[in-house]
Amino acid sequence: MATTTSLLPKSFPPFLTNAPSFPSTLFTKLSSFNPQDHPHCTKRPNLQTNAKKKNPWLDPFDDGEDPDMEYGSLFADGKQDEDDRPPENPDNPYGFLKFPMGYSVEVASLALKVRGDVRRCCCVVSGGVYENLLFFPVIQLLKDRYPGVQVDAVASARGKQAYELNKNVRWADVYDPDDHFPEPAEYTDMVGLLKSRYYDMILSTKLAGLGHGIFLFMTTARERVSYIYPNVNAAGAGLFLSETFRPNGMNLAEGGYNMYHQMVDWLGRPVRDVPRQALPPLKISISKKLKQTVESKYKKAGVDKGKYIVIHGLESDSKASMQSKGDSDSLLPIETWAAIVRGIREFRPVFVIPHEKERENVEEIVGEDTSIVFITTPGQLAALINDSAGVITTNTAAIQLANARQKPCIALFGSAEKGKLFVPNAEEKNCVIVSSKTKMLKDIDTEAVKNALPIFNVSLALV
Repeated sequence: MATTTSLLPKSFPPFLTNAPSFPSTLFTKLSSFNPQDHPHCTKRPNLQTNAKKKNPWLDPFDDGEDPDMEYGSLFADGKQDEDDRPPENPDNPYGFLKFPMGYSVEVASLALKVRGDVRRCCCVVSGGVYENLLFFPVIQLLKDRYPGVQVDAVASARGKQAYELNKNVRWADVYDPDDHFPEPAEYTDMVGLLKSRYYDMILSTKLAGLGHGIFLFMTTARERVSYIYPNVNAAGAGLFLSETFRPNGMNLAEGGYNMYHQMVDWLGRPVRDVPRQALPPLKISISKKLKQTVESKYKKAGVDKGKYIVIHGLESDSKASMQSKGDSDSLLPIETWAAIVRGIREFRPVFVIPHEKERENVEEIVGEDTSIVFITTPGQLAALINDSAGVITTNTAAIQLANARQKPCIALFGSAEKGKLFVPNAEEKNCVIVSSKTKMLKDIDTEAVKNALPIFNVSLALV
């Protein structure tokens, strides 16, 4: 009988159906392998208890610093020393030539890398005037922890205004880190600017995701430190950052005065022979030019130095109100302020308006002879508070400026919890906190505010 041949192609055998045969005893031995049963096999020790494990994405085998490592005096004794810098030649238009890190062995030694010295640091601060003011103690902590460090700041256009009150900042550049879709030209220009300055450390208070992590990575700073999102948006950011902090919520400003406590704990950590660095209080410096400019303003309003009380926190849609992002309910209508100032007798209230369109409303409700000063910058507000007898304000930058200049202050809050959060140890700062019982600032008791007026040493006549 003739055999029939199929015209269909022959089927291929399944891939790796005939796997190479291994002795079954091998898998049995591997599965039952226990390092404790073999004294000659040692398991790598876990150093998690000795030091905080670094980012596992950077090096999965890095268990942190070796606690048994011994350093010589060149690398470990105390804080870093300030760089010896020759005097500047006034006839030279370029001044002293500042070499970048690692350019010359004499300028940047090996000890700088081993000790973790920081010669140049950049701070990318998210938020407005209030958030940048609360970052001032962190900058002072950097100056104390790393003697001779040069500190630069990058902030929004409104936040940059705060740095005219900080003598520790060398340069302040305008770039809004909160802008999710920056202009490509601005983005690349800022990356190139930061990269050309050869920073040793860059700090960021913006919640970083993958995009912001890449931005910080491209600055080529040795230490890239930033807050990250507390949710899935932080995925991938740790690949480009050397140290991260995960806040409790999406709004960092809700932490109040100590909103940067995680970064402060890391910056002030004890390192070998350097003890823990304490966080200094908030301090500001006011230039003579600012004082002269503001003095002409309040004299034009009809008041003299030390004879007036600053009223700040007037309800307005202006961005110059200097509110905190952590407290949106922090402005009062002019009707409530008018009821409060009726109890002031020995001093003259000076209303600070963030926009000229508010002047007519204040004169109409309070009176045409009311002293009004138009101020939009934190520097001028600080100079006005510095020459005053005290401040009555809602939760705006005026509270922190009054505490920094040690002026008596009455702070109005929507709730007592927010008052303790934004003004801790109020009694020590000569500050009286008056809060609303309904947790809404518009319902605040004006009589309670008048009862607190003796802090200015005034005679009261409650109406």
